[in-house]
Amino acid sequence: MAQWTSAMGSTQLARLLASQQARPGGAGTRRPPAYRALADGIRLLVLEGRVPVAARLPAERELAVALAVSRTTVAAAYEALRTEGFLESRRGAGSWTAVPAGNPLPARGLEPLPPEAVGSMIDLGCAALPAPEPWLTRAVQGALEALPPYAHTHGDYPAGLPALREMLAERYTARGIPTMPEQIMVTTGAMGAIDAICHLFAGRGERIAVESPSYANILQLMREAGARLVPVAMAEGLAGWDLDRWRQVLRDAAPRLAYVVADFHNPTGALAGEDQRRQLVEAARSAGTVVVVDETMSELGLDPDLDMPRPVCGFDPAGSTVITVGSASKAFWAGMRIGWVRAAPDVIRSLVAARAYADLGTPVLEQLAVNWLLNTGGWQAAVDVRREQARANRDALVTAVRRELPDWEFEVPRGGLTLWVRTGGLSGSRLAEVGERVGVRVPSGPRFGVDGAFEGYVRLPFTVGGAVADEAAVRLAAAARLVETGAGTGAEIAHPFVA
Repeated sequence: MAQWTSAMGSTQLARLLASQQARPGGAGTRRPPAYRALADGIRLLVLEGRVPVAARLPAERELAVALAVSRTTVAAAYEALRTEGFLESRRGAGSWTAVPAGNPLPARGLEPLPPEAVGSMIDLGCAALPAPEPWLTRAVQGALEALPPYAHTHGDYPAGLPALREMLAERYTARGIPTMPEQIMVTTGAMGAIDAICHLFAGRGERIAVESPSYANILQLMREAGARLVPVAMAEGLAGWDLDRWRQVLRDAAPRLAYVVADFHNPTGALAGEDQRRQLVEAARSAGTVVVVDETMSELGLDPDLDMPRPVCGFDPAGSTVITVGSASKAFWAGMRIGWVRAAPDVIRSLVAARAYADLGTPVLEQLAVNWLLNTGGWQAAVDVRREQARANRDALVTAVRRELPDWEFEVPRGGLTLWVRTGGLSGSRLAEVGERVGVRVPSGPRFGVDGAFEGYVRLPFTVGGAVADEAAVRLAAAARLVETGAGTGAEIAHPFVA
């Protein structure tokens, strides 16, 4: 059986390779042999995640025609990639991309920084801001006042408190998406929601299509659930989804689920346009794939003139294709572990029934606090505070990184909490390791990819501002110098890939 999960056409690969030629080399750079340049180009595309791991490459003759080179050149490039571990082949099955066995695969998510390290370390690991006061305190006080009637019950509400389900349904209806309370289930955070959805729809060994890159913690959750992840590369910069690639993956791999972040994608910050949303839903419906849409960043538009596209579920009026996940974690506070699912009533009933074997329900007090916020206008007031803080942090971090690290490349997103940065050819894994030694914690690109892609990237969240953002950039620049010169690298952080 072939080991590839998607296919890369010759024209598409040629176009991606051509885009690399716009990147200037250093002065006096010697031109490598044609086969070596081709092998290096494909290797870099794999490491950057622009060509997914386990993607079937074109046949040698086909690619030679598309690139206008000899078949011998392509054959030599493929052989070099096989020798280096970036390509695997099998007679009758073709050749597909891989990463060498020595590459440290992302085995964990982004765990919070231990409290004892807060004083000495600038934490750019988690994309989460402190609670927006005084709204957290007021919400908890309001929840305590509303608690007595619920305290006389058993306290288990597998679908969520009826009052909160009704309020969340009303919010979707106000956004132009008619919704009944029966279409809502309250969960313990967005992670709890997606975990429940994966267990219901995708058993062990099922394929789940994911954006490449994607949110690290969700990728790890799906790995541990036994899913086979099928990466779909994002379009360049902040252009959102590459619909041609999505159609191809949905058609060829037939995944049971697809997981996407349409609003201020984590980690890239991309905002999918309305036409992209419509086309993705149509393609998924045709393929029989259920699309799980993560809306946790949807309320974090930071530019005042930004018009938000219609929610993805708005293009699925029958409710058969799209399941939406929301959360209070990013818009309000990560410590408020309240999430929710919007789906067809039969899906909600199945999720609720399965919950009896999981956590039974979400804590009542936190649900009452979120309900208080939504009922009193406190939610919108807190989101306004959050946007103002994130906007100031974004602008400060962008200015500091551009000043201290002018060779690093990124585009500034119009919302969300994350900056996706190409590190000027340095290894993101080495930067993460050396960064902790100089006092800045940053997650490396491979954590956001499937099977070791994105080695040349790091994610920088908008969690610090002002003088702290300046100092974070100074420490990152110090880490970059150590990585570039090799002064900070020991055997314990050696990495074979410096793109």
